Amino acid sequence: MACAQQRWIPWIAVLVWMALIFAGSTDLLADHRTSRFLGPFLRWLIPDISDATIDLLRFPIRKAGHLTEYAVLAGLVFSALQGTFDPRRWVWQPRWVCLTLGICAGYAMSDEWHQSWEPTRQASPVDVGIDVTGATLGLVCLWWLGRWWAARRRRRSGDGPEVDAAVGG
Repeated sequence: MACAQQRWIPWIAVLVWMALIFAGSTDLLADHRTSRFLGPFLRWLIPDISDATIDLLRFPIRKAGHLTEYAVLAGLVFSALQGTFDPRRWVWQPRWVCLTLGICAGYAMSDEWHQSWEPTRQASPVDVGIDVTGATLGLVCLWWLGRWWAARRRRRSGDGPEVDAAVGG
């Protein structure tokens, strides 16, 4: 019974991360609020940066936030699926990749819908695309790390350089 309960523990991390994304979709991380700490942070990094440059950098930095938060979400969802359905070993299942992207895309759409109800925010289908791109990049990084880890494990055990089928090679 304890093993079955442990399979659901990774989903807690997914739900916590989704809650953080939801909180960030409120006025809490609206553009006018993030500008208050983004400008001083950029000035700390680059003391002679101009106001125009800060204004120019604010947009790509905010979009990089979208990429990053959904890359993390994809990694958490994929890991939770892995732990739920095959906790004994790491397996790169294409159906889990598709399900992970579907969950991330669905959450991105619901997040934008949520933002449409916030007076200081606005919904954007472009942001959904950026979020799905971030989820895809997160899965690519996870795949690459899995291949790297499998190769490292093979080198330590003295096995040959053949590719481990479990990680999609």
